[in-house]
Amino acid sequence: QAVVLETDPHAARRIARQHVAFYLGLPNYVNNLRRLGFTEDDVANGGSDRLVDAIVAWDGVDAIVQRVRAHLDAGADHVAVQVLTADEKELPRREWRELAPALMSLG
Repeated sequence: QAVVLETDPHAARRIARQHVAFYLGLPNYVNNLRRLGFTEDDVANGGSDRLVDAIVAWDGVDAIVQRVRAHLDAGADHVAVQVLTADEKELPRREWRELAPALMSLG
């Protein structure tokens, strides 16, 4: 699950779109998104807010934990969490420190 630890919707979606843009350039991903009910408008121009929000969890720690918990509740036995930041070259150490205790409590 890609996540952005950012509560500002515009800032969070800007970071998320950097991640989503790669996948929107691949026809196989776009075709799968269409099969999942996303429209041409959703996959155009870097992705609609609806699409970005479906692919990338963003907000505070509690919201991200809820999104990861939803995967577990749906039957996942593990969830890989990929923390996205504005600078792809910098390790997200601060975000890891904030998220780790809450995610580890999911057990």
